[in-house]
Amino acid sequence: MNFCSQCGDKVRFAIPEGDDRQRYLCDACGTIHYQNPRIVAGTLPVSGSKVLLCKRAISPRKGYWTLPAGYMENAESTQQAASRETREEACAEVELANLYTLIDLPHINQVYMIFRAELVGGFSAGPESLEVALFEEHEIPWDELAFMTIERTLKHFYADRPRNEFPLHISMVTPEDRERYFGSA
Repeated sequence: MNFCSQCGDKVRFAIPEGDDRQRYLCDACGTIHYQNPRIVAGTLPVSGSKVLLCKRAISPRKGYWTLPAGYMENAESTQQAASRETREEACAEVELANLYTLIDLPHINQVYMIFRAELVGGFSAGPESLEVALFEEHEIPWDELAFMTIERTLKHFYADRPRNEFPLHISMVTPEDRERYFGSA
């Protein structure tokens, strides 16, 4: 950040009085610019024994498979964001169940929140998807999944499904995990 979004003056990066970390500060108008992680909300849509996946039509990871998910918007709940993203990416309606995975990615300032969901009705590719399909467990394109968070969510689901118990799974992806998943850039 170079300029204050309140008054347009230059900002500096320093620790404000009474705080413990650096922030962008505007000396002209006194605004402290807080920057916080982005919430990625989505669903794990299930129909019978199949899971709905979307092939991404946008970067990053265009052409790879993912669960319908995306950035939460202002003035919506995480559940609303998850349902909206499912409508946008898969043109599908879902009935939400529990929050299923909560995955922190502190190195890129993101938090993934994926809800289990029951698919209600049909589906088709939205503008951010090349195609959308239902997969049995043995059909999941594991080598073509877009993100480690999606792989982790699916692995939890298939491990939990035989017991029919779906507890909240909380974890974190580190830069080392990411490098192992994607390889070194």
